[in-house]
Amino acid sequence: MCAGAGLAAVGVLAVDGTKVHANASHHVNRDFEQLAREILEEAAETDRREDELYGDRRGDELPPELSTEQGRRGWLREAKQRLEVERAANPKPVPQSRPARVKDAKRRLEEQLWVECRANEAYEAFRARGVDKTGRRLHNSLTKPYTPPATPAGKVNVTDPDSKNLKAPRGYIQGYNAQAAVNEHQIVIAAEINTGSSDFGHLAPIVDAALRELDAVGVSDRPGVIVADAGYWHQQQIEQITAQGIPVLVPPDADKRKGTRPGWDGGPYAFMRSVLESELGQALYRKRQELVEPVFAHTKFNRRFDRFQRRGRAACHSEWRLITATHNLMKLHAALQSA
Repeated sequence: MCAGAGLAAVGVLAVDGTKVHANASHHVNRDFEQLAREILEEAAETDRREDELYGDRRGDELPPELSTEQGRRGWLREAKQRLEVERAANPKPVPQSRPARVKDAKRRLEEQLWVECRANEAYEAFRARGVDKTGRRLHNSLTKPYTPPATPAGKVNVTDPDSKNLKAPRGYIQGYNAQAAVNEHQIVIAAEINTGSSDFGHLAPIVDAALRELDAVGVSDRPGVIVADAGYWHQQQIEQITAQGIPVLVPPDADKRKGTRPGWDGGPYAFMRSVLESELGQALYRKRQELVEPVFAHTKFNRRFDRFQRRGRAACHSEWRLITATHNLMKLHAALQSA
Protein backbone atom coordinates (compact mmCIF):
# COMPACT_ATOMS: atom_id res chain seq x y z
CA MET A 1 0.00 0.00 0.00
CA CYS A 2 2.84 2.40 0.81
CA ALA A 3 4.55 1.49 -2.46
CA GLY A 4 1.35 2.23 -4.34
CA ALA A 5 1.21 5.65 -2.68
CA GLY A 6 4.81 6.38 -3.66
CA LEU A 7 6.12 6.14 -0.07
CA ALA A 8 8.47 3.18 -0.56
CA ALA A 9 11.29 5.08 -2.28
CA VAL A 10 14.74 4.13 -1.04
CA GLY A 11 17.09 6.95 -1.89
CA VAL A 12 18.50 6.86 1.63
CA LEU A 13 17.92 3.84 3.85
CA ALA A 14 18.75 4.29 7.54
CA VAL A 15 19.46 1.22 9.68
CA ASP A 16 19.41 1.03 13.47
CA GLY A 17 18.44 -1.19 16.37
CA THR A 18 16.74 -0.69 19.72
CA LYS A 19 16.48 -2.96 22.75
CA VAL A 20 12.96 -4.13 23.62
CA HIS A 21 12.08 -5.95 26.84
CA ALA A 22 11.00 -9.55 26.52
CA ASN A 23 7.91 -10.90 28.23
CA ALA A 24 10.26 -12.22 30.90
CA SER A 25 12.33 -11.05 33.85
CA HIS A 26 16.10 -11.35 34.19
CA HIS A 27 15.47 -12.65 37.71
CA VAL A 28 14.46 -16.03 36.25
CA ASN A 29 17.76 -16.60 34.43
CA ARG A 30 19.13 -19.95 35.61
CA ASP A 31 22.46 -21.72 35.25
CA PHE A 32 22.86 -25.43 34.51
CA GLU A 33 22.99 -26.55 38.15
CA GLN A 34 19.87 -24.59 39.03
CA LEU A 35 18.00 -26.05 36.06
CA ALA A 36 19.09 -29.60 36.84
CA ARG A 37 18.14 -29.12 40.50
CA GLU A 38 14.67 -27.84 39.58
CA ILE A 39 14.13 -30.73 37.17
CA LEU A 40 15.16 -33.22 39.86
CA GLU A 41 12.94 -31.53 42.44
CA GLU A 42 10.01 -31.64 40.02
CA ALA A 43 10.72 -35.31 39.32
CA ALA A 44 10.95 -36.07 43.06
CA GLU A 45 7.64 -34.29 43.67
CA THR A 46 6.06 -36.28 40.83
CA ASP A 47 7.42 -39.53 42.33
CA ARG A 48 6.05 -38.56 45.73
CA ARG A 49 2.56 -37.93 44.33
CA GLU A 50 2.67 -41.15 42.33
CA ASP A 51 3.80 -43.08 45.41
CA GLU A 52 0.78 -41.73 47.27
CA LEU A 53 -1.46 -42.91 44.46
CA TYR A 54 0.19 -46.17 43.36
CA GLY A 55 2.41 -47.29 46.22
CA ASP A 56 5.70 -48.94 45.19
CA ARG A 57 4.83 -49.10 41.49
CA ARG A 58 6.81 -46.67 39.31
CA GLY A 59 7.38 -45.69 35.68
CA ASP A 60 10.59 -45.18 33.73
CA GLU A 61 13.82 -44.18 35.46
CA LEU A 62 15.05 -40.61 35.20
CA PRO A 63 17.01 -39.91 32.02
CA PRO A 64 20.78 -40.56 32.35
CA GLU A 65 21.72 -36.96 31.61
CA LEU A 66 20.40 -36.00 35.02
CA SER A 67 22.23 -38.73 37.11
CA THR A 68 46.66 -19.83 20.29
CA GLU A 69 44.36 -18.67 22.68
CA GLN A 70 42.89 -15.96 20.39
CA GLY A 71 42.67 -18.43 17.54
CA ARG A 72 40.79 -20.90 19.69
CA ARG A 73 38.45 -18.20 20.96
CA GLY A 74 37.71 -17.26 17.36
CA TRP A 75 36.73 -20.84 16.49
CA LEU A 76 34.51 -21.11 19.56
CA ARG A 77 32.94 -17.71 18.88
CA GLU A 78 32.16 -18.62 15.26
CA ALA A 79 30.66 -21.95 16.36
CA LYS A 80 28.36 -20.16 18.82
CA GLN A 81 27.39 -17.67 16.12
CA ARG A 82 26.49 -20.51 13.76
CA LEU A 83 24.35 -22.05 16.51
CA GLU A 84 22.59 -18.71 16.97
CA VAL A 85 21.99 -18.45 13.21
CA GLU A 86 20.57 -21.99 13.20
CA ARG A 87 18.24 -21.15 16.08
CA ALA A 88 17.11 -17.97 14.32
CA ALA A 89 16.43 -19.89 11.09
CA ASN A 90 14.46 -22.62 12.89
CA PRO A 91 12.73 -20.97 15.87
CA LYS A 92 10.58 -23.17 18.09
CA PRO A 93 7.53 -22.15 20.14
CA VAL A 94 8.17 -21.59 23.84
CA PRO A 95 6.52 -24.38 25.89
CA GLN A 96 3.51 -23.32 27.93
CA SER A 97 4.31 -25.16 31.19
CA ARG A 98 7.21 -24.12 33.40
CA PRO A 99 8.61 -27.68 33.80
CA ALA A 100 8.77 -28.00 30.03
CA ARG A 101 10.48 -24.61 29.76
CA VAL A 102 13.02 -25.59 32.42
CA LYS A 103 13.89 -28.76 30.51
CA ASP A 104 14.14 -26.76 27.27
CA ALA A 105 16.46 -24.25 28.96
CA LYS A 106 18.68 -27.09 30.22
CA ARG A 107 18.73 -28.60 26.72
CA ARG A 108 19.89 -25.27 25.28
CA LEU A 109 22.84 -25.07 27.66
CA GLU A 110 23.79 -28.67 26.84
CA GLU A 111 23.52 -27.85 23.13
CA GLN A 112 25.85 -24.88 23.56
CA LEU A 113 28.40 -27.02 25.40
CA TRP A 114 28.19 -29.68 22.67
CA VAL A 115 28.88 -27.03 20.02
CA GLU A 116 31.79 -25.67 22.07
CA CYS A 117 33.31 -29.16 22.42
CA ARG A 118 32.97 -29.91 18.69
CA ALA A 119 34.50 -26.53 17.80
CA ASN A 120 37.40 -27.15 20.17
CA GLU A 121 38.00 -30.61 18.66
CA ALA A 122 37.99 -29.07 15.17
CA TYR A 123 40.47 -26.42 16.29
CA GLU A 124 42.78 -29.04 17.83
CA ALA A 125 42.67 -31.03 14.58
CA PHE A 126 43.45 -27.86 12.64
CA ARG A 127 46.47 -27.16 14.84
CA ALA A 128 47.63 -30.76 14.56
CA ARG A 129 47.89 -30.48 10.77
CA GLY A 130 50.76 -28.06 11.32
CA VAL A 131 49.96 -25.40 8.68
CA ASP A 132 47.34 -22.69 8.29
CA LYS A 133 45.29 -21.95 5.16
CA THR A 134 48.15 -19.93 3.66
CA GLY A 135 50.64 -22.76 4.14
CA ARG A 136 52.50 -21.18 7.04
CA ARG A 137 53.69 -23.52 9.77
CA LEU A 138 51.79 -23.32 13.05
CA HIS A 139 53.59 -23.18 16.39
CA ASN A 140 51.61 -25.32 18.80
CA SER A 141 53.82 -24.23 21.67
CA LEU A 142 52.19 -20.79 21.49
CA THR A 143 48.72 -22.08 22.34
CA LYS A 144 47.57 -22.95 25.82
CA PRO A 145 45.80 -26.27 26.42
CA TYR A 146 42.06 -25.96 26.78
CA THR A 147 39.53 -28.29 28.37
CA PRO A 148 35.81 -27.52 27.92
CA PRO A 149 33.86 -27.38 31.21
CA ALA A 150 32.25 -30.56 32.49
CA THR A 151 28.85 -28.83 32.71
CA PRO A 152 27.51 -26.05 30.49
CA ALA A 153 28.35 -22.47 31.44
CA GLY A 154 26.08 -19.44 31.11
CA LYS A 155 22.43 -18.95 31.94
CA VAL A 156 19.09 -19.36 30.19
CA ASN A 157 15.82 -17.59 30.94
CA VAL A 158 13.13 -20.10 31.88
CA THR A 159 10.23 -17.80 30.91
CA ASP A 160 11.47 -16.93 27.41
CA PRO A 161 14.53 -19.08 26.63
CA ASP A 162 15.15 -17.26 23.34
CA SER A 163 15.59 -13.87 25.02
CA LYS A 164 18.95 -12.68 26.32
CA ASN A 165 20.27 -10.31 28.97
CA LEU A 166 21.32 -7.42 26.71
CA LYS A 167 23.34 -4.31 27.46
CA ALA A 168 21.16 -1.24 26.92
CA PRO A 169 21.85 2.51 27.31
CA ARG A 170 20.53 2.38 30.87
CA GLY A 171 21.91 -0.91 32.14
CA TYR A 172 20.87 -4.42 31.17
CA ILE A 173 17.47 -5.70 30.07
CA GLN A 174 16.07 -9.14 29.38
CA GLY A 175 14.92 -8.84 25.81
CA TYR A 176 15.69 -8.64 22.10
CA ASN A 177 17.54 -6.29 19.76
CA ALA A 178 14.84 -5.01 17.36
CA GLN A 179 16.24 -3.88 14.02
CA ALA A 180 14.67 -1.63 11.39
CA ALA A 181 15.54 -0.20 7.98
CA VAL A 182 13.72 3.10 7.42
CA ASN A 183 13.43 5.24 4.28
CA GLU A 184 13.14 9.01 3.84
CA HIS A 185 9.37 8.90 4.40
CA GLN A 186 9.99 7.13 7.74
CA ILE A 187 8.42 3.98 6.31
CA VAL A 188 9.89 0.83 7.83
CA ILE A 189 11.07 -1.24 4.88
CA ALA A 190 12.34 -4.19 6.94
CA ALA A 191 11.95 -5.23 10.58
CA GLU A 192 14.01 -8.03 12.14
CA ILE A 193 15.11 -9.08 15.63
CA ASN A 194 18.23 -10.71 17.06
CA THR A 195 19.66 -11.49 20.48
CA GLY A 196 22.96 -9.63 20.30
CA SER A 197 23.80 -6.77 22.62
CA SER A 198 25.72 -4.98 19.87
CA ASP A 199 24.72 -4.25 16.28
CA PHE A 200 28.01 -5.66 14.96
CA GLY A 201 27.39 -8.25 12.28
CA HIS A 202 23.75 -7.30 11.68
CA LEU A 203 24.11 -4.80 8.83
CA ALA A 204 24.01 -7.32 5.97
CA PRO A 205 21.03 -9.29 7.39
CA ILE A 206 18.80 -6.19 7.72
CA VAL A 207 19.86 -4.88 4.28
CA ASP A 208 19.16 -8.29 2.73
CA ALA A 209 15.74 -8.29 4.43
CA ALA A 210 15.02 -4.80 3.04
CA LEU A 211 15.92 -5.91 -0.51
CA ARG A 212 13.61 -8.94 -0.16
CA GLU A 213 10.74 -6.74 1.01
CA LEU A 214 11.26 -4.29 -1.87
CA ASP A 215 11.28 -7.15 -4.38
CA ALA A 216 8.10 -8.57 -2.82
CA VAL A 217 6.15 -5.33 -3.44
CA GLY A 218 7.55 -4.78 -6.91
CA VAL A 219 10.00 -1.96 -6.12
CA SER A 220 12.94 -2.54 -8.44
CA ASP A 221 14.98 0.48 -7.30
CA ARG A 222 17.97 -0.32 -5.13
CA PRO A 223 18.85 1.91 -2.13
CA GLY A 224 20.88 4.96 -3.13
CA VAL A 225 22.90 4.74 0.10
CA ILE A 226 22.78 2.82 3.40
CA VAL A 227 23.53 4.84 6.55
CA ALA A 228 24.14 3.29 9.98
CA ASP A 229 26.02 4.21 13.15
CA ALA A 230 29.49 2.98 14.16
CA GLY A 231 28.11 -0.11 15.90
CA TYR A 232 27.41 -1.63 12.47
CA TRP A 233 30.98 -1.35 11.22
CA HIS A 234 31.82 -4.75 9.75
CA GLN A 235 34.28 -4.50 6.89
CA GLN A 236 33.35 -7.79 5.23
CA GLN A 237 29.62 -7.02 5.28
CA ILE A 238 30.19 -3.45 4.04
CA GLU A 239 32.20 -4.82 1.11
CA GLN A 240 29.47 -7.39 0.46
CA ILE A 241 26.82 -4.65 0.22
CA THR A 242 28.91 -2.26 -1.87
CA ALA A 243 29.65 -5.13 -4.27
CA GLN A 244 25.91 -5.02 -5.09
CA GLY A 245 26.30 -1.39 -6.16
CA ILE A 246 24.87 0.07 -2.93
CA PRO A 247 27.06 2.68 -1.19
CA VAL A 248 27.37 2.38 2.59
CA LEU A 249 28.14 5.10 5.13
CA VAL A 250 29.18 3.68 8.51
CA PRO A 251 31.75 5.54 10.64
CA PRO A 252 34.58 3.31 11.90
CA ASP A 253 34.70 5.30 15.15
CA ALA A 254 31.92 5.89 17.69
CA ASP A 255 31.08 9.47 18.64
CA LYS A 256 32.34 8.98 22.21
CA ARG A 257 35.75 7.71 21.12
CA LYS A 258 38.61 10.17 21.15
CA GLY A 259 40.78 9.43 18.15
CA THR A 260 40.77 6.27 16.04
CA ARG A 261 40.74 2.68 17.19
CA PRO A 262 44.22 1.13 17.46
CA GLY A 263 45.13 -0.47 14.15
CA TRP A 264 42.15 0.97 12.32
CA ASP A 265 44.17 3.20 10.02
CA GLY A 266 44.57 3.41 6.28
CA GLY A 267 42.69 1.36 3.69
CA PRO A 268 38.88 1.21 4.07
CA TYR A 269 39.00 2.99 7.45
CA ALA A 270 40.71 6.08 6.05
CA PHE A 271 38.52 6.04 2.94
CA MET A 272 35.29 5.92 4.98
CA ARG A 273 36.49 8.73 7.25
CA SER A 274 37.33 10.90 4.26
CA VAL A 275 33.89 10.30 2.71
CA LEU A 276 32.13 11.15 5.98
CA GLU A 277 34.19 14.33 6.31
CA SER A 278 33.06 15.56 2.88
CA GLU A 279 30.10 17.94 2.62
CA LEU A 280 27.94 15.36 0.82
CA GLY A 281 28.95 12.58 3.22
CA GLN A 282 28.02 14.68 6.25
CA ALA A 283 24.67 15.67 4.73
CA LEU A 284 23.77 12.06 3.95
CA TYR A 285 24.91 10.69 7.31
CA ARG A 286 22.89 13.32 9.22
CA LYS A 287 19.77 11.75 7.74
CA ARG A 288 20.35 8.59 9.77
CA GLN A 289 19.35 10.28 13.01
CA GLU A 290 16.50 12.17 11.32
CA LEU A 291 14.96 9.05 9.81
CA VAL A 292 15.24 6.06 12.10
CA GLU A 293 15.51 7.42 15.65
CA PRO A 294 12.13 9.25 15.58
CA VAL A 295 10.52 5.96 14.51
CA PHE A 296 11.88 4.21 17.59
CA ALA A 297 10.96 7.15 19.84
CA HIS A 298 7.39 7.25 18.49
CA THR A 299 7.03 3.48 18.81
CA LYS A 300 8.45 3.10 22.32
CA PHE A 301 7.28 6.29 23.99
CA ASN A 302 4.21 7.59 22.16
CA ARG A 303 2.76 4.17 21.35
CA ARG A 304 4.04 2.64 24.60
CA PHE A 305 5.58 -0.38 22.91
CA ASP A 306 8.64 -1.14 25.01
CA ARG A 307 7.92 -4.77 25.89
CA PHE A 308 6.90 -7.78 23.82
CA GLN A 309 3.64 -9.44 24.80
CA ARG A 310 4.56 -12.80 23.28
CA ARG A 311 7.40 -15.20 24.02
CA GLY A 312 9.96 -16.85 21.78
CA ARG A 313 12.01 -15.59 18.84
CA ALA A 314 9.43 -16.40 16.16
CA ALA A 315 6.53 -14.89 18.12
CA CYS A 316 8.46 -11.70 18.96
CA HIS A 317 9.59 -11.37 15.36
CA SER A 318 5.95 -11.49 14.23
CA GLU A 319 4.99 -8.97 16.91
CA TRP A 320 7.76 -6.56 15.88
CA ARG A 321 6.68 -6.79 12.23
CA LEU A 322 3.07 -6.12 13.27
CA ILE A 323 4.12 -3.04 15.26
CA THR A 324 6.17 -1.66 12.36
CA ALA A 325 3.38 -2.46 9.89
CA THR A 326 0.90 -0.41 11.94
CA HIS A 327 3.48 2.38 12.08
CA ASN A 328 3.56 2.33 8.28
CA LEU A 329 -0.24 2.42 8.11
CA MET A 330 -0.31 5.55 10.26
CA LYS A 331 2.31 7.18 8.04
CA LEU A 332 0.26 6.22 4.98
CA HIS A 333 -2.92 7.64 6.53
CA ALA A 334 -1.18 10.91 7.37
CA ALA A 335 0.22 11.19 3.84
CA LEU A 336 -3.18 10.57 2.25
CA GLN A 337 -4.86 13.09 4.57
CA SER A 338 -2.40 15.81 3.63
CA ALA A 339 -2.52 15.06 -0.10
